[in-house]
Amino acid sequence: MIQKTLKTITGKLSVTIPTELNEVTLGQIMAMQQKPDLNDIEAISILSGIAIEELQNVKSIHDFQVFTDTVLALSHQIKHLYNSEVIPKEVVFILHDAQEKQVQKNVKVSHDLSVEPAGAFMAARDIIAEEINNHIKQHGQDDWQERFNPSLSACCQVLAHYFFCKVTGQQYNEYQAEEFCNEIKKMRVTEALPIARHFFSCFPNLSKRKTSFWHRLLPRWKNGQVFSRSRSSSISTPSTHWPAAI
Repeated sequence: MIQKTLKTITGKLSVTIPTELNEVTLGQIMAMQQKPDLNDIEAISILSGIAIEELQNVKSIHDFQVFTDTVLALSHQIKHLYNSEVIPKEVVFILHDAQEKQVQKNVKVSHDLSVEPAGAFMAARDIIAEEINNHIKQHGQDDWQERFNPSLSACCQVLAHYFFCKVTGQQYNEYQAEEFCNEIKKMRVTEALPIARHFFSCFPNLSKRKTSFWHRLLPRWKNGQVFSRSRSSSISTPSTHWPAAI
């Protein structure tokens, strides 16, 4: 982390932002990539958690230079993160109980990432298929695997369905699993993206092992037909894809 106290027109403001990629959350990267014309102050606001209005009252624009250099360095690291095949052995979630007390939940991540239970698997499979089919519709089927990068939103949704039961200990509920995206966004991006990458890279092989009727669905997928998710509401997927420069 890098911290600096800046002078404002009303006093002083302490600003702290990450200097290493493992200090950045998935939600922060999602927020930054949702702004195609992101400026320096907006980036610093997202990474520091300080409102833009407060940063705009800093007396000198030159005071931000130390932070903008850091943001640029982080953007270069993000470009190469998708290529990482190192899956973390364990991830930590910080939840809140009924009394709003923090509860730490350590979840082991098996090298054989199987999506359980069946409802979670089907939801994750459909999200992945829809993301791939959207890419094929826009860019065609030729060499799509070499050019395909899933959106951060799709990655977040897949991880939410994968982790929901493991973290909460509750029975699977697809709507509650979708709401669990709020917890997934708090994950370190260096942990979240390699796990999500696994699901997208092994698809549809993972599906072949999990369901006997996949051979009937595969031709439809190859023809670019989108699988409709069996839910009345869904989380929107932003058009910005990753890896991309911030």
